Amino acid sequence: MLNEIATGVWHWEAPHPDWNDSELPQLVSSYAIDDGERLLVFDPIAPPDELAGLADARDLVVVLTNPWHERDSRALVERYDPPVFFTLPDPGSPDVAWLLSGEAGEPHPYAADGVLPAGIDAAFPGREQNDLVLWIASRHTVVAGDTLVDFGRGLEIYEPWLRTTTRAQVVAELQPLLDLPVEHVLATHGGPHDGAALERALV
Repeated sequence: MLNEIATGVWHWEAPHPDWNDSELPQLVSSYAIDDGERLLVFDPIAPPDELAGLADARDLVVVLTNPWHERDSRALVERYDPPVFFTLPDPGSPDVAWLLSGEAGEPHPYAADGVLPAGIDAAFPGREQNDLVLWIASRHTVVAGDTLVDFGRGLEIYEPWLRTTTRAQVVAELQPLLDLPVEHVLATHGGPHDGAALERALV
């Protein structure tokens, strides 16, 4: 079910297909943001039927916060043919191979220090260089990949997932967010949070 959590900001959940035996919560979140010109769809999984009405009214753009969150992006590509903005996968990874090979879709790789997708005002490196935290100023909204999650203890940097960075390094990268008027934090794991939750997570 598609839920409007703020004007022009939508959220839905679906079970992660690979987490049936995981101790982590199986439900993961996807989001859509209407920036006035485009409907930005983030890390889509099992897009609900209600999304079609929104997509028909705007130019659809798919944005992945990291390459392994491609999820059901290809289904949206086959239905709407939107551009797909994504961070490059690790060498040897099968993530977004269909985009990189030209098999389907209109690929647009991006990075925190490069040209960002239309509608995204800033991108910050997270727990990995290709796992980004995005800022959408028009909606005072942060979109997090796997860097900020809530597995039942509140929004946090989940240290068991840190491979190449430390928590202190991630906090330092994300400090500029605390100077922004953040109202919503859209976490892939744990659902939407507010700006106060972000402040607590970055202490």
